[in-house]
Amino acid sequence: MHFISLDSDTDFNGWRKAARTLVLNHVAPEDITWSVPSDEPELFAARRETPPLETPEGTFSVSAKFVDLAKSVILHSDPERFALLYRVLWRLRGNHDLLQVATDSDISKLHALSKAVHRDQHKMKAFVRFREIGREPKSRFVAWFEPEHHIVEATSPFFARRFADMAWSILTPDVCAHWDGHAVSITPGVPKSDAPTQDRLEETWLTYYANIFNPARLKTKAMQSEMPKKYWKNLPEAALIRPLIEQAERLSGEMIAAEATEPKRLQRREAPTPKQVHANAESLEALRDEASHCRMCDLWKDATQTVFGEGPKQASVMMVGEQPGDKEDLAGKPFVGPAGQMLDRALQEAGIDRGKVYVTNAVKHFKFVPRGKFRLHQKPNGAEIKACRPWYEREKAAVKPELVVAMGATAAQSVLGKATPINKTRGRIIELDDATRVLVTVHPSYLLRLPDEEARAREYAHFVDDLRIVAEHLGKAAKAA
Repeated sequence: MHFISLDSDTDFNGWRKAARTLVLNHVAPEDITWSVPSDEPELFAARRETPPLETPEGTFSVSAKFVDLAKSVILHSDPERFALLYRVLWRLRGNHDLLQVATDSDISKLHALSKAVHRDQHKMKAFVRFREIGREPKSRFVAWFEPEHHIVEATSPFFARRFADMAWSILTPDVCAHWDGHAVSITPGVPKSDAPTQDRLEETWLTYYANIFNPARLKTKAMQSEMPKKYWKNLPEAALIRPLIEQAERLSGEMIAAEATEPKRLQRREAPTPKQVHANAESLEALRDEASHCRMCDLWKDATQTVFGEGPKQASVMMVGEQPGDKEDLAGKPFVGPAGQMLDRALQEAGIDRGKVYVTNAVKHFKFVPRGKFRLHQKPNGAEIKACRPWYEREKAAVKPELVVAMGATAAQSVLGKATPINKTRGRIIELDDATRVLVTVHPSYLLRLPDEEARAREYAHFVDDLRIVAEHLGKAAKAA
């Protein structure tokens, strides 16, 4: 009998290495016992030493489909998952089409375990509720969740991308995930008593939830299917759910009985013409003051303030982003959030002093959709980009840059005057009719959204290479001066 001890409940690499050695040494599934540190010690107290295995010679391969399936199944809490995966691997050597046999009991079980893991990950993404601890700038957002399977570490990159600009922790009985704005760290699990019970915005959230509840669209069975009762206890709005359901029939009747309201007449608001916008193009200070009252599109209504560009009045390089984010909207300055930190780091590696470039955005107001107390970024549409383009043109006329760097699709559309695929124009100098020289690259926030470290490192290096073209231009400009 061979006793294989893995490093953790989710040690896929350890399982794969051991499985490969065992298969090449012709060790049958029934001759292996798999264990992880969380197993009860007494279960294996009487086991004998594992017979030594020969260093494997030769090799074999399996399909990418099996590898992906195994990575998912290993996150399941079923203690037999390692043995099941090895049994299927053992059988695949003699039947390469085994994964296609849906009626096979082992294959059916694998898919059932994988489906359960994906369902648990979906529930985690849907039902994690953060509560704020402390006040900015030292505040942290903490959530409690009780997963059925070992999904926390695998699911945490989703929260790192979605909530990249806030420090958060997700506490569970199994393990805890923490985000500091740069990397996710995993620590041992904690009891529920360590989780916060409420925060200063709890009452606001409950009021909002109660007011968006539509009794006329209530389907209790469908709701419980998507949000099982076992998750209710950890949701801030849990106390409201049952009373709202009980009142739904009465409220629906009142809505039906109420008289229809007269629709409001819409008054057409004339937008200022481009001539009006260009009337006072004198200095950056005058432009900044004028832009603070911009009403060219409706984005100003929900944004905190106009976020205008900043930098030297006569910069050789002008860098244009897409739009301000949450942090920029609050601070009134461009590129001060996570994307700004990524840009600063890349500029430094490329040998560029950010203080010597003018930084701005194609769209000057933050476009977002509210999600409770959070504001999720939304991409500006063509009309909003067009409405803001005169501000970019006037900034460019005031700064007189020799090179404009368009970061992201929105910036490229504003700078080039048309929708432009990034990959087709990236990394090369484009000469426009007005003698403007343009370099197109990705936006730093794109790097933050990449799903894995390898892709992020590769694309970050490419981004730095693009900025080295800018550095070369700055060097030439300095020599010419």
